[in-house]
Amino acid sequence: MPEETVPTIQAEPLKDFCVQVFQKLDIPEEDARITSDVLVTADLRGINSHGVARLRRYVNGLRDGMMLARPKTEVLTETPVTAMIDAGGGLGQPVSYRAMEKAIQKAQEYGAGFVTVRNSNHFGISGYYAMMALEHDCIGISMTNAAVLVAPTFGRDAILGTNPIAVAAPAGNERPFVLDMSTSTVSRGKLEVYDRQEKPIPLGWATDETGTPTTEAGRVLENFKQRAGGGLLPLGGAGELLRGYKGYGLALWVDVFCAILSGAAYANLVYPKTPDGKPLPSNIGHFFGAWRVDAFRPVDEFKTAMDDLQARLKSAPKVEGETRIYIHGEKEYEEAERNSRDGISLNPKVAADLQAIGKEMGVEYDL
Repeated sequence: MPEETVPTIQAEPLKDFCVQVFQKLDIPEEDARITSDVLVTADLRGINSHGVARLRRYVNGLRDGMMLARPKTEVLTETPVTAMIDAGGGLGQPVSYRAMEKAIQKAQEYGAGFVTVRNSNHFGISGYYAMMALEHDCIGISMTNAAVLVAPTFGRDAILGTNPIAVAAPAGNERPFVLDMSTSTVSRGKLEVYDRQEKPIPLGWATDETGTPTTEAGRVLENFKQRAGGGLLPLGGAGELLRGYKGYGLALWVDVFCAILSGAAYANLVYPKTPDGKPLPSNIGHFFGAWRVDAFRPVDEFKTAMDDLQARLKSAPKVEGETRIYIHGEKEYEEAERNSRDGISLNPKVAADLQAIGKEMGVEYDL
């Protein structure tokens, strides 16, 4: 199906479709709505690698029993400012939403709150949860470890996840600062986007099974599937010349906060399989935090300073040919405004997969 024949899809009908699919898989309505909102928010913000293109992943995981529709979620330890939650092997989005809510509640009462989660699954875009803190005049942070995709500096094979970090801070007249980044050069989802579009990836994003940089997205993705070697490179790239060990160090830091601290799986212990290759529960770990701004200084002063900081950056001299310096999150806010107004355009292969899912689940895909 040519891309130009794909209709523009409004966010709410797309969200409702996802909710119906999840409910067909016995996900409770509230959990289905949380998960669907996280997915569609990614598409609204232009992060298509983590949007409804991931629906198939959850459908298959729930069917295979790798993810549980109605997990027993339990708070294992708790103090006034911390908590640790066992997600029971369920979807990552609902437990993450509630964990961040708990971190914010603790911050509102005590100034700061931190919550870890273990025995979870993929939770979507990390920025979603960090941004939850903004409406409460809090700074938010969200992190997760992930499937083994990234080779450490000087390593040939992947042993770490893309391990994203997101932080969000409120501003006054300017948009909030929202940094949402993987600790690898790119995410797996970005390779999937390039593969769907049949485009070569930039040299320096990933390596093949021999550890050699490659431009073939499909080859890297197939090696992931077969665990044949190679992988994404840490932020900065290969070796020490461009300081790739910094991204490698950040990925390790995320594993410490999300997995070692919570008791989740880490490094290449995540997404285990039986000897015959059957997937087992992934045991992913997450970390969430919130700080109340007025625990440090008056909110108005903080927001005024945030506006001034952004103004100084935006008014700085630009390199030749460039007219604008962006603040982190600014492009995504503008994309979300555009897509909320005009609708979301899906890749033809994603649209076709949604249609197939709808047929399998008995949910009408009429978007």
